[in-house]
Amino acid sequence: MIFKDRAEAGRKLAEKLRSFEGGDIVIYALPRGGVVLGKEIAKALNKPLDLLVVRKVGHPLDEEYAVGAVAEDGHTIFSEEGKKIAKELEGIVQKERKEAERRRQVYTGGRSTSAKDKIAIIVDDGIATGLTMELAVNEIKHQNPKKVIVAVPVVPIETAKRFKKIADDLVAVDIADEYLGSVGAYYREFPQLTDEEVIKILKS
Repeated sequence: MIFKDRAEAGRKLAEKLRSFEGGDIVIYALPRGGVVLGKEIAKALNKPLDLLVVRKVGHPLDEEYAVGAVAEDGHTIFSEEGKKIAKELEGIVQKERKEAERRRQVYTGGRSTSAKDKIAIIVDDGIATGLTMELAVNEIKHQNPKKVIVAVPVVPIETAKRFKKIADDLVAVDIADEYLGSVGAYYREFPQLTDEEVIKILKS
């Protein structure tokens, strides 16, 4: 399935999440791209929207190639390859953690909503390696939620199987047998969002 843009993907995902409508829910979006979908889902389910700020840790020779992820509190997760080059990644981890902290401050003024005893639905615009989403799930679990649901428009089939074990449930519009290689390949329009656009979405 190819989506027109993130807003359309968010609306389609919201339909898949209707069964959770009556529960005590918080929607957690991964910025920046996930915020567009998170807003559509929060609006459709009439639930609060917050952010979960985790950052990809890229390979020193190719920053787009994820070998780990770091959260704003400094918690990390690494692929097997990332573990082997942990020393080389220290500077990148610190830089990305600072960026995560900056985003929390800029987007929400430092505020966050607790997931304790709630159903936490974690939303992004897609999953590729799954490292940032796995760390996001770990971060929410520290808050003792009632359930953790991962919600994405598209996910490769093997990654979907993994997340059904990591989270309480995985909700997706498209579980892809043959993954197209990148999240952006599933969207006709896939622009990078600016800080200003994220803030505007959160305030709307």
